[in-house]
Amino acid sequence: MSLPPSEIPLGAIRFNSDSQKLEYWMGSAWMQIQTFSPNLDGGARGLFFGRATPTIVNTTDYITIPTAGDAIDFGDMNGAGYTYSTGASNVRGIVAGGSPSHANVIDLFIFSSLGEVTDTGNLTSSRWLMGGGCSNQTRAIFTGGSTFGSPHPVVNTLDYITTASGGNAIDFGDQTTGRRMQASVNSATRGIWAGGYSPFDGTNLIDFVTIATEGNAIDFGDQTHANREGAGVCSSTRGVFMGGGTSGNRDIIDYITIASSGNAIDFGNLLSERRSHGSCCSTIRGVVGGAYPNTDSMEYIAISTTGDSVDFGDLSAGGHNSGGTSNAHGGLG
Repeated sequence: MSLPPSEIPLGAIRFNSDSQKLEYWMGSAWMQIQTFSPNLDGGARGLFFGRATPTIVNTTDYITIPTAGDAIDFGDMNGAGYTYSTGASNVRGIVAGGSPSHANVIDLFIFSSLGEVTDTGNLTSSRWLMGGGCSNQTRAIFTGGSTFGSPHPVVNTLDYITTASGGNAIDFGDQTTGRRMQASVNSATRGIWAGGYSPFDGTNLIDFVTIATEGNAIDFGDQTHANREGAGVCSSTRGVFMGGGTSGNRDIIDYITIASSGNAIDFGNLLSERRSHGSCCSTIRGVVGGAYPNTDSMEYIAISTTGDSVDFGDLSAGGHNSGGTSNAHGGLG
């Protein structure tokens, strides 16, 4: 028996036996989930944007995610920066905000074309120390961080762009609390953020939004520990949070099932403690790279299993607070 609309949870998923399609509940109607096989232009490609080396640079590296090895120079951002928010379709990679000179800038990269970058517009406000972005094939959502100018107040801002058209960001809603430097994961339906700090203490909070509909974030559950400066990777069904936290627990990896709400579960451990690192993924493999204070190493996991990470290779230069995204993440599969 079907539930009345008032009792259907936001983001619920069902299989429509008439249309033979998956659908999700957007709050007022059931919407069809679009599925496709992305054109990966030679493979699942991950990008790492900028970093502090400790000099803040505009360098962008790329890797082929199914094949371990060292990163290769991709091109440059429109201005040096770090601590931004990122997202991607299977064609375009997006990096927004960050300090110092990237500010409110939103850049677009074409995954298949080295060196191509376009300044597509601006965030609703200049921000840095941002959380990871969430995206599907249509939208990219940027979250949180701090505005510039003393005392760098923390904000709960969510804003977004339509990836194919670009342009200036539009208000999406608010997070449950203002936070900085959160990890993020997503499916085609949901965007999820975990951890972060406001202004200095880490939190175990996880919240989510339905990407297709504007609105405020909703509580999802808790991480296994209070966390900040972590990084997320994901398949279409599972989100994995890697590293971050405080000294002594920065090697922790835990995971969630994206379609359901609940607390995170232990996954395994990183090879070494890591914070302020970037990440990218295919739906099969998740990779983290860089870390504070000046690490160039990358590690990876198989997302569908549990266990410890394995060495992947090295970035072109050591550094921290690099953004990361890919043309094959869980929001596209």
